[in-house]
Amino acid sequence: MRLLLFLVICQCAINSVKTHNPNVILLMADDLGIGDLGCYGNRTLRTSNIDRLAEEGVTLTQHIAASPLCTPSRAAFLTGRYPIRSGMAAFSRVGVFLFSASSGGLPSEEITFSKLLKQRGYATALIGKWHLGMNCESSNDFCHHPLSHGFDYFYGLTVTNFRDCKPGQGSVFLKGVQKSLVIPIQITGITLVSLAIVQYIGLLKVPFQALGYCLLITAISLAVLIFFFYHFRHLNCFIMRDHQIIQQPLSYENLTQRLTKEAMQFIRRNTDTPFLLFLSYLHVHTALYASKNFRGKSKHGLYGDAVEEMDWSVGQVLDVLEKYNLSDKTLVYFTSDQGAHIEEISSSGEVHGGYNGIYKGGKSMNWEGGIRVPGLLRWPGVIQAGAYIDEPTSNMDIFPTVVKLAGAQLPSDRIIDGHDLMPLLQGKVTRSKHEFLFHYCNAYLNAVRWHPGNSESVWKVIFFTPNFSPEDSNGCYDSHVCFCHGGFITQHDPPLLFDLSRDPEEKVPLTPETESRFYEILRVIHLAVDNHTRSLHPVPDQLSWDNLLWKPWLQVCCSSLFQSCYCDYDSEGRLLEVHSG
Repeated sequence: MRLLLFLVICQCAINSVKTHNPNVILLMADDLGIGDLGCYGNRTLRTSNIDRLAEEGVTLTQHIAASPLCTPSRAAFLTGRYPIRSGMAAFSRVGVFLFSASSGGLPSEEITFSKLLKQRGYATALIGKWHLGMNCESSNDFCHHPLSHGFDYFYGLTVTNFRDCKPGQGSVFLKGVQKSLVIPIQITGITLVSLAIVQYIGLLKVPFQALGYCLLITAISLAVLIFFFYHFRHLNCFIMRDHQIIQQPLSYENLTQRLTKEAMQFIRRNTDTPFLLFLSYLHVHTALYASKNFRGKSKHGLYGDAVEEMDWSVGQVLDVLEKYNLSDKTLVYFTSDQGAHIEEISSSGEVHGGYNGIYKGGKSMNWEGGIRVPGLLRWPGVIQAGAYIDEPTSNMDIFPTVVKLAGAQLPSDRIIDGHDLMPLLQGKVTRSKHEFLFHYCNAYLNAVRWHPGNSESVWKVIFFTPNFSPEDSNGCYDSHVCFCHGGFITQHDPPLLFDLSRDPEEKVPLTPETESRFYEILRVIHLAVDNHTRSLHPVPDQLSWDNLLWKPWLQVCCSSLFQSCYCDYDSEGRLLEVHSG
C-alpha cells in the first residue's frame, strides 16, 4: 500500500513538473477553411503534419473565431476579449487595417498573453503577420508594434498580405475605389465645369481665385491618390525585423522558408528557456504564393500548393522540437484566424479561396463557415491523444489557458471572455464553460449561440444576414466580401433560430411551429444579450475612418519616398531543404 501511495505521489510530482512553465507554440493560418485539412475530412489535400497534431492531441470540432475578419479576430486572440471591448471592431464598412501608415491599432492599455508570459521570464517571438497597427503619432513611435505588446522578437509584416503586394495578382482596392470615387469625381468635375461656363457667359460672378483653389485642391487630391495606389506595394508590403525594415517591398521568393527558418532559429536559441512562439502564417490569404518545390504539386491549384507548403512548415517546427527533446515540454496549437474567403477568384477564373466543409458562408460572415475554424492542441503526456471535443470553444480561450500554464495571474481589472481549456483537454470536465458566445460583424452584434448546461443542443440566433450577390450564391461575389450594415444586410424579426447540434449547415431555420420552445429560447438569449451589453464600456474606436486613413507622416520607409522606399537587407543565408512529399 505504501509503495502504491509512493508511486502515486511520484507521478503527481512528475506531472506537476511537466506542466510547469511549458513552452508554447501557436500556429495560425490566414483564411484557411476548416474543410481544407485531412483531420477535418479533406481527402485531396496533403496535410500530414497538421493531421499529426490531431492524431497526437485533441481536435476541437466547435472551435469558434471571435470575429470573421483578420484584425478583430487577432485582437481577441491575443487579449482573450471580444474585440468590441478594445475598440478593435469597426462601426464603418471597413473592418481591418489596410495601410501601414494608419494610426489605429491594438491599444497599449490592452494586456496580451505575450506581455504576461514575458513578465514570467518567457522568451517571446512573433513571426509572420501582425495586422494590429504600428504607429500612433510619428513614423517611429511604434505604439502598436508587436514589440510594444510583449514580444521580444518580431520578423514579419505589420499589415497583411494583399493581392496588391504581388505584381500581376490584381488589386483588392480597385473595385472599391472605383465604386467610391467615380460619382464624387463626376460631381466635382461637373460642378467646376458648370461654374466656369456660368462665369464665362456672365450669369454669375465666381472669383477666379476661388475657382483656382478648387481646381488646385482637386488636382492635388487626385495626384496624392494616384501616387498612393501606384506605390501601394512599396508603401505597405514590407518585412520588418524588430523595428527595422529589411525588405521593401517584400519578395515572395522562398517566403515561407524564411518564416520557417526564423521560427526554427528562435526555438534553437531558447532550448534552455521557456518560450512563446507565435508563428502567424501569410498562407493562405491572397496573394497566393508557393515556392518552386510545391508549385503545381497539389490537386487544387495554387491554393492547394500554398496549403501543402504551410503543412511542410508545420512539420519543420515539430521536427525541431523532436530534435531538441522539447516535444513533451511544449504545448502546440494550430488554428485559422477565420474561415475561408470563398469569394477569392483570380482574374483567370482560378479559385483562390478555401473550403469550409459543410458549413455555410465564409470570411466576413457569422454563418458557421466564417467562424468555425480548426482547433488542434498537442502536448504529449499531458493532454489526451486522438481525442475529439464537440463543445463550443473560442480562440479567446488561448489567452487564459497559456497565462495559467505560465503561472501568471489573469488580469483582475477587466473582463476576460475566454476560459481555460486545460480541464476540457485533460478530460477533467466534459462541458465547455461557454454557455453563450456572442458573434459580432464588425461592431454590430450579429448572432448568439447558447449551449444550455442541461442539453446537447447548441442554439444559434441570427439577428441579420448578409445579402448574397448573386442571390443564389454562397457569398458576396460582387463586393468581394460581405458587409455588416445598411443595404448590405437583411434584418430578421423574429431572428433566425437554428439548433447546430441537428443542423450544423444552417439550412432550415426553426419556427414556433417546428420548435415548441422557440419563444423561450429567444427570451433566454435576449436576457444574455442584455447582460453582455451592460458589461461593455465606451472605448476609442481604433477602426474609425480617422484611424484607418493613410497618414503620410506615419509612413515608414527604409530609403526615402523619392527612392520608392526600396531596400533588401534580408538574409541571403542558406535556406531550408524542402521536400514537397
